[in-house]
Amino acid sequence: MTNDSKANKIVTVDADGHVLEPRDVWLRYLEPQLRDRAIRIERDSEGVECLLVDGQSHATLRGRLGALGGIGMDSEDLMTVGERSYEDGCPKGGYDPHARLAVMDSEKIDVVLLYPTIGISWEGLVRDPQIATAYCRAYNRWLVDFCAADKRRLVPIAHICLMDPEGAVAEVERARKDGCAGVYLSPDPASRGGMQFDDRRLAPFWAKVQDLDMPVAFHVVARSQNTLPEWSGKGDPVGFVVFGFAFLALDVMAAFTSMMTSGMFETYPRLKLAVLEAGSNWITAWLDRLDHKSEVMRPFSSMKLLPSEYFKRQCVISAEPDESMTAQVVAHLGANYVVWASDYPHLDASFHVVDTLRERIASLPADAQRKVLGDNTLRFYGL
Repeated sequence: MTNDSKANKIVTVDADGHVLEPRDVWLRYLEPQLRDRAIRIERDSEGVECLLVDGQSHATLRGRLGALGGIGMDSEDLMTVGERSYEDGCPKGGYDPHARLAVMDSEKIDVVLLYPTIGISWEGLVRDPQIATAYCRAYNRWLVDFCAADKRRLVPIAHICLMDPEGAVAEVERARKDGCAGVYLSPDPASRGGMQFDDRRLAPFWAKVQDLDMPVAFHVVARSQNTLPEWSGKGDPVGFVVFGFAFLALDVMAAFTSMMTSGMFETYPRLKLAVLEAGSNWITAWLDRLDHKSEVMRPFSSMKLLPSEYFKRQCVISAEPDESMTAQVVAHLGANYVVWASDYPHLDASFHVVDTLRERIASLPADAQRKVLGDNTLRFYGL
């Protein structure tokens, strides 16, 4: 714990930080017989760096891999296709655990839950369920090794792909034994082969994470295709970059809403869900809307409680430090349901976010501030 936290008797927990996987993670950690299909970064015939996933190039990241990191760097530089490499956007704190601990000290962060970066990019390209599970298994093994530098402060969150339901169950059991505290799930339907969350083939997975007391979390993804292609058109490309970047949150919001309205929280009353990197200001209005629509359409719903009641029983949502209404959201929703995230070291993250967050929530009672800054995450994940 940092001196600042000790003085204030507050444990500050980043509920969504990221690693920047070294480009050779899958070459080193995949089983030897699969390494010819490893995720890798190579330059194409034009000398432009590409992310290759089972031999396929990720179209939207071609020449822009540096922008997967990029904290504090020039977005125009990193987003311009050219000779830039992935490592050009990788601060050492993204891939070196000791450097990350030093960053955490300077940022007044005591504990961080760690999520992937390349891992939020590859699922839409994979069609082979077994290789998807193998990619997850390799990443999870590497991440546990990364976090071994300080198991108290660096908390691994397992990446699980639901395209392979049986493999997902086996891997989440293995990852739990290795020390992973929760599960990252892509919200993209392509990552599940188009299966809905209540598909009977996924039932063993939901039962398993419930029994293991491992919260699952939806997080934005970097799709290989546009999220809303019908809106992209052929107009101002600069305008669409902002449009697409803002709407990355849509996948998370849709996945959360689908989980809720398909009755997953009714079927699995001990299942826990964290809603990440979609902001938090929308959640109160959305729960009000869901409550109203579910009451009107009650004959067509398996929900026995209001959506807001399920949310408070089984969910948390992550606030971003730059949001201007976090204190009001906490006051309206309740202090037990909001966590926060740095998103370090991504391009849209920034430094000194703990100071910013503390300013945002300074009007709340001290107990509420303590919950948002760290206690909620510790409780939710059983840390």
